[in-house]
Amino acid sequence: MELLHAGRDDHALRTAALLRRSHPADKELQLAGLLQDIGRMLRPGDGARHAVLAAEAVRPLLGERVARLVRLQAPAPAAGGAGGADRPGEDAEAVATLRQAREAAGASGPDAGVLEDWRPLLELVAAESCRAGNAIGPLGSPRGPITDVR
Repeated sequence: MELLHAGRDDHALRTAALLRRSHPADKELQLAGLLQDIGRMLRPGDGARHAVLAAEAVRPLLGERVARLVRLQAPAPAAGGAGGADRPGEDAEAVATLRQAREAAGASGPDAGVLEDWRPLLELVAAESCRAGNAIGPLGSPRGPITDVR
């Protein structure tokens, strides 16, 4: 949240708001719209890799799907090249929807609301990702329920 507050991006807020209205059940898609440009804040001036940086930053907390959507919403060169891992696959429709919402948000769109409105959704998706074992911990190991292995 601190990073999002520091970058205060109304375009990302409008993108997420559009996605919330058009795809209310797809929470991960909405968050991808909100987080699409955090790579620019992480490493200013590295525009060619901002989508990859953003994806790497959100993966540990929000899981693989949010990271993949954030990475793939950018044009192909910024998404890290043409490898099998960079193809939308099952998320092709979601990536197209994300790109359309991003374009639509460029015009004066709906009231974007406030960033703090997104905190509960961020926390929900992070908790679900952790429970499902999809998120990766700070040391690179999958996060999930801790089990006693004696």
